[in-house]
Amino acid sequence: MDPDPPLEEGIAADPRYQALVRDRQRFSWTLTAITVLVYSSFISLIAFDKPLMARPIGGGTVSLAVVLGAAMLVGTVAICAVYVRRANGEYDVRLSELLASARR
Repeated sequence: MDPDPPLEEGIAADPRYQALVRDRQRFSWTLTAITVLVYSSFISLIAFDKPLMARPIGGGTVSLAVVLGAAMLVGTVAICAVYVRRANGEYDVRLSELLASARR
């Protein structure tokens, strides 16, 4: 029998790793909820208030729906960038520290 558990089992049992997973999941679900709320609101406006969404912006030919749709796309990219920034700036650092201490 091997007296030392495999590296993966040791890491998975570490409270710091469990906290990292919990924090990452909570943050991911928060961003997911924001995205779902925004998209479902947009679809609801299209379904239930067509005249509002068809209203031209600034007297031009571009409707409110087009502007909100473009804003949603930009917002989705921004949410993705927020996650990547946090993952690279916090989660990766915490995981690297955990792996370094586990390999000693």
